[in-house]
Amino acid sequence: MSTITTHVLDTVLGKPAAGIAVRLERMLGGWVGRGAERASSMEWVQIAAGVTDDDGRIDELKQDAAQGVYRLTFLTGDYMNSLRRTTIYPEIAITFYCSGEGRYHLPLLLSDNSYTTYRGS
Repeated sequence: MSTITTHVLDTVLGKPAAGIAVRLERMLGGWVGRGAERASSMEWVQIAAGVTDDDGRIDELKQDAAQGVYRLTFLTGDYMNSLRRTTIYPEIAITFYCSGEGRYHLPLLLSDNSYTTYRGS
């Protein structure tokens, strides 16, 4: 089973982004295997949620993630509003395939009008 973790860095301020709500969902139905065809029906089911800590992290969001397709959704609009900044991304969703083995650390580098993500270590 895999572990799923994340953290958010505010690239405008050059520091971690604390207080961002994050939701983790798993797809039921939908894609069948990595790079495979899409099934006729799909449903997202929330399996975990958290808020980034003072270091912008949510460790151990999910400890026993099985193979499948997952989605991390970051509620970035509230964070930006709290800093009196505007953004074109009130929420950011990252959909990814998890093999069910190893660690999946998915950071989000955030600014007002752009974002980047990658699989970290």
